[in-house]
Amino acid sequence: MKKPASPSSDQRRFVAIAGNIGSGKSSLLDFLSATYHAEPFYEPNDENPYLADFYQDMKRWAFQSQLFFLSNKFRIHQQADRVPGLVIQDRTIFEDAEIFATALHRMRKIDRRDWDTYWSFYQTILRAIQPPDLLIYLRCPVRTLRRRIKLRGRAMEQDIPLAYLKRLDGLYEDWIAHYDLGEVLVLDSDRLDFVSDLVDRQDVRERIERLLPSAPRRDGRTPAVSPRS
Repeated sequence: MKKPASPSSDQRRFVAIAGNIGSGKSSLLDFLSATYHAEPFYEPNDENPYLADFYQDMKRWAFQSQLFFLSNKFRIHQQADRVPGLVIQDRTIFEDAEIFATALHRMRKIDRRDWDTYWSFYQTILRAIQPPDLLIYLRCPVRTLRRRIKLRGRAMEQDIPLAYLKRLDGLYEDWIAHYDLGEVLVLDSDRLDFVSDLVDRQDVRERIERLLPSAPRRDGRTPAVSPRS
């Protein structure tokens, strides 16, 4: 069941970019925020004091790391709610819980007691936030993810187990198949070059504007809200 739009939805539009590690979320966020003069909200990876330890010892640090991401993503949602116009977010709070934390729980890296605490907090947050007007899901094969992770060279990511990436990929596909909180646009990010290919850039823009007709135009002006079926 879809949540109703917020009362200020005629003035504000919220786009979120979802996808696995290395799928191209930050690159797409940079492109869209520059194109539409939108306010970008990035994944707080560099702020997470547990992340490096987590990649070294998942079982010891999984709960702390995921709780940090969840609480900080809630803060980002609250900040975005106060920004007029178009805002674009790198990774949603839904992914934190329903992909990453769920994967760790199923891998027995988060025990039942901690999981119950985490999930209860997540359900409370869901009742306090509005979902995105448009969710862009970047689908990307695991082999491409691994190549991109290696190329971008983040030290803490280099030893991510292949089995972990595959588990995340399966959870992502199941989640997006059942997501019903708003419009969804699925992009095959291994086939699209929205960094430098002008044709691909135009294609992405047109597909977004068909699903989000009241978003600001590329000249920065906002058109009248179009009726939606």
